[in-house]
Amino acid sequence: MADQQQTDTTLVSVNNLKMHFPIYKGLLRRKVGDVKAVDDVSFDIRRGETLGLVGESGCGKSTTGRAVLRLYELTDGMISFQGEDIAQLSSSELRDRRPRMQMIFQDPQACLNPRMTVGAIIGEPLVEHTKLNSDERNERVKELLDSVGMNPDFVNRYPHEFSGGQRQRIGIARALALDPDFIVCDEPIAALDVSIQAQVVNLLEDLQKERGLTYLFISHDLSMVRHIANRVAVMYLGKIMELAPREALFSDPKHPYTKALLSAVPVADPKVEAGRERVILTGDVPSPSNPPAGCVFSTRCPIAEKKCFTEPPQWRELQPDQFVACHLAE
Repeated sequence: MADQQQTDTTLVSVNNLKMHFPIYKGLLRRKVGDVKAVDDVSFDIRRGETLGLVGESGCGKSTTGRAVLRLYELTDGMISFQGEDIAQLSSSELRDRRPRMQMIFQDPQACLNPRMTVGAIIGEPLVEHTKLNSDERNERVKELLDSVGMNPDFVNRYPHEFSGGQRQRIGIARALALDPDFIVCDEPIAALDVSIQAQVVNLLEDLQKERGLTYLFISHDLSMVRHIANRVAVMYLGKIMELAPREALFSDPKHPYTKALLSAVPVADPKVEAGRERVILTGDVPSPSNPPAGCVFSTRCPIAEKKCFTEPPQWRELQPDQFVACHLAE
């Protein structure tokens, strides 16, 4: 996959990222293959922007987000953060960089320790990475709670005392504790009620404006991605199919998989909805342990030709800042 042009505004640059998980079978636990969760992915994230990463469940979105933060040991590839290749750093070197990169997890219930108070949860990064005394830490935790719209007096309460939306705000406060530059938002609204989702997304937008944050926003909700993202990357079976500015992607998608995803999103106008052409994909998603030989989408693509089944498509810039991996895209 060809590198995109890196500029001074690039905060994170991912090149040829691979995350393969070995498959073992039998009594002797012999390796019989790999699950190619992320397979040769490249993209840049510019300082201060939100890059949306969308795709079906199991396509490798969350694995990509965790790999970018080096929560996994990479199979291959380079991850440049503020001009430094963090893929090559040792554990101790990586620990020094951790304050600059944080993550907001999908399930606020599962990622908050039920035996710790809210103050201890949010203050934990401060204990690990700063030299603040207990009073200074407590003051900082109260500031963080206030910044995410929660009562600072909640410091001595426990996670089970809060709703899902409030728990996610606690998770966001924890991610902000060390003033990061870059946050991976791994489906941060998927586990929340629809009525709460917009509140959390609006909070993330407000925090981005106030603090100059950069987001990788992972989601399967295209309408929410359209609301928050500056550019959108569409992922399928471990590979990125298309990457484009938000309006270009939603108004003029180039890849047949992107067109199929967008056709599934209902439109509020009944006249427009009635006249739209739905793209119905047939068949099942292939196994990431045995992806198709050519284009990974070829087995479900409505316009696939002979070469699509044998030749992997090149990652190319079809229009300014609009990249696609498709033989037939024009």
